[in-house]
Amino acid sequence: MLTGANVVLPTGTVKGGQLAVEGRRITGTPPAGARRIDVTGHWLVPGFVDIHNHGGGGASFSGTAEDILTAIRTHRAHGTTTLVASTVTDEMDLLVRQAGLLSELAEQGDIAGIHFEGPFISPCRKGAHSEELLRDPDPAEVRKLIDAARGKAAMVTLAAELPGGIDSVRLLAEHGVIAAIGHTDASYEQTVEAIDAGATVATHLFNAMPALNHRAPGPIAALLEDERVTVELINDGVHLHPAALELAFRHAGAERVAFITDAMDAAGTGDGRYMLGPLEVEVSEGVARLVEGGSIAGSTLTLDRAFQRAVTVDKLPVEDAVTALSANPARLLGLADRIGSLEPGKDADLVLLDADFALKGVMRQGEWVVAPQLP
Repeated sequence: MLTGANVVLPTGTVKGGQLAVEGRRITGTPPAGARRIDVTGHWLVPGFVDIHNHGGGGASFSGTAEDILTAIRTHRAHGTTTLVASTVTDEMDLLVRQAGLLSELAEQGDIAGIHFEGPFISPCRKGAHSEELLRDPDPAEVRKLIDAARGKAAMVTLAAELPGGIDSVRLLAEHGVIAAIGHTDASYEQTVEAIDAGATVATHLFNAMPALNHRAPGPIAALLEDERVTVELINDGVHLHPAALELAFRHAGAERVAFITDAMDAAGTGDGRYMLGPLEVEVSEGVARLVEGGSIAGSTLTLDRAFQRAVTVDKLPVEDAVTALSANPARLLGLADRIGSLEPGKDADLVLLDADFALKGVMRQGEWVVAPQLP
């Protein structure tokens, strides 16, 4: 029994509330003889769900099984109790091999699925992806990655304006895989066509796509205006100006925003040299940039920091931050019946925050990942 906290529920925040856990799940009735933990003055929110994450703790989801587990443990310690592992552009045979490895970990419940970011993206908006390895989204090759994931492909980011793009979006939608528009040079009209074909996510909105223009509104306007689309935002203070974040929330609403990390190896570690796929990255003062060219190369963000920034710097209501960090990504993954909110019967995935929204405890499936150190 956790007692005395501000408990953020789907219906609102209960001040001085309590939450009971029995085994792996939240229960509506306290179990007999339950141990009581007084967390008065703290916040209890659902475990965070990250649908776009490349690694952390000095390790990558493009690495070995031990690398993958290191990255998972790093983000769990920062409140991410459910995570989709993202790959970066590489040779197709390497991506197929990595998909096989990641699918095994998904089957074990370590990750919630696989996100392929590249190679089906625009060379004009490649960001931190190797241009020589990019290719058009041929539906046959997209299907090859889906098959390699053995039912664990969660999302594919592609540039729908490229040859085969719209057909690939339809293919993904037919197979229950999220088609995400990103690293794209698409026009407004091309983006609308992609959404009509089944695209439902904007990969890190604003980043790696044309800027909003009054005569050529481009993908940003199309993605923001359509109620079928959830927009990813990287809330680290580097990728987005606060006004851009406010614009997204104002036009899409909290129900259509998913905060992500887009984290690379350096998340949870520190400055230095790292690899992002085949490309070398320099992290300085927490900002990751390609050594060659200087493009931003993912982030060093963890979702506890994204949450804290959302409510203290961006002044979002706590409930909106919870929606963007937990409920919306859980819904996108088709897991809202099990995770994403604090409700009886759901997994006991929760994050304990102090009055300043600093992380103090993490529970996953009823077990403390970070046990709270309380007076």
